Amino acid sequence: MPKKNKAKAVKRQSCDDEQLPPKQTRVEPTASPLCFDSPLSLFESLIQPMGVQQFFQEYWEKKPLHLQRSDSITTAYHQSLFQLSDLQSLCSQGLEFYRDVNVVRCINGKKKVFNKDGQLKSSVLKKFLAENKATIQFHQPQRFKDELWRIQEKLECFFGTLVGSNIYITPQQSQGLPPHYDDVEVFILQLEGEKRWLLYNPTVPLAGEYSLESEERIGSPTHDIILKAGDVLYFPRGTIHQASTPAGVDHSTHLTLSTYQRMSWGDLLLDIFPSMLYDSSRTDVNLREGMPRRHLLVSGDSQDTGKHLATCLRSLADEMERGNLDVRSTHMKRDFIMNRLPPYNQQELVPSGRIPTLEDNVCLRFKDHMVVTVESSQERTDEATELVVFVLHSLKNQRKSHMMGGISDENEEQEISAGLKFPLSHLPALRQLQQAEQQAVAELLLPTKEAKLSLVIALWSESLLDVV
Repeated sequence: MPKKNKAKAVKRQSCDDEQLPPKQTRVEPTASPLCFDSPLSLFESLIQPMGVQQFFQEYWEKKPLHLQRSDSITTAYHQSLFQLSDLQSLCSQGLEFYRDVNVVRCINGKKKVFNKDGQLKSSVLKKFLAENKATIQFHQPQRFKDELWRIQEKLECFFGTLVGSNIYITPQQSQGLPPHYDDVEVFILQLEGEKRWLLYNPTVPLAGEYSLESEERIGSPTHDIILKAGDVLYFPRGTIHQASTPAGVDHSTHLTLSTYQRMSWGDLLLDIFPSMLYDSSRTDVNLREGMPRRHLLVSGDSQDTGKHLATCLRSLADEMERGNLDVRSTHMKRDFIMNRLPPYNQQELVPSGRIPTLEDNVCLRFKDHMVVTVESSQERTDEATELVVFVLHSLKNQRKSHMMGGISDENEEQEISAGLKFPLSHLPALRQLQQAEQQAVAELLLPTKEAKLSLVIALWSESLLDVV
């Protein structure tokens, strides 16, 4: 399954942007069963006739859901998203093994990899399918197929986190991967042919990492499902699964949409806790008291240490519950906004309309493509750490590298400097703009006319603001 990028903790195989094939010419399907009016309407149409509220109450993170679709519009639309002939055409554009494509087959419960060095050729692709009966796993097809870009960009707005995808093409009577579970929520769209899915109860509910599972451990399947073209299958992270193409079906093509990797409450605590503890230490002398002498030399932590730390944590929890501590997510917000898809079908963005004045009402553009963070200024000075506000956006992100690798540690300083930076005093005005449908510039919560005008002009210059 495709994995969400984590700029600090997880590195994918690097991707040479220079070698990526150019995107294909955009071709609109003749009819779409999906509604792209808003992120919510897109998800509603993806899981219809199931309602969104029912889905999240009864199925999300709880159990699998199979939605059967036999109407001709849906089946034709699914096939238009991606098919075997698309991959054959893309072979002429320089697809690389490992980076773009994996070739695998499950043999006697083990995964065999058929990857070679260099580029995938159409003739070799046919041999893999016909002779080796191998599965072709094509990474992140939204880089090439505009309609998938359109779908995944809307879903990233709906979920508020990254949405990756893979294509799997499997010949008849063959299986690509052994039983395993993933660390992502999975939506399967059957595009061509049929696929048999066996699902099993999780050994690790809501798993935080990918893992294989042996046949001896997984027991009997809870679901035995034949997915047909047009069908959708959802299952939560941690659900053990394996899939094969039945006899009599030339090949199966399905699309895996995956999301919610590292989006748990535990992940949020890991993100917010360092800054929250740092802030508290500046005002709470108990957190600044020294540990016992020779504490680091003692083997094993004593019960007294556990009790003392528990007291500190209870005090932090009480302060947080009273609203006295700022809960600031920084790395998770950055990771999402710096790595997500840019707005669908937007070419080079330029400021819209005329420059704002103090007499204008204004509104934010692309609200779902921007985040506001409060962080240290990153400037190396001898003075106390200063907090500043960053406005980060994804308008300039590169579609061709979506989900294909993270920002390296060497470029971390460049990542920090991306977007707009404002003094901490601008935070209330930025929240006004985020929450309002339209906002009078003169009524922004800033002390001077110059500050109000400077803020809106900076946002307008980044194509993030319009004059109403």
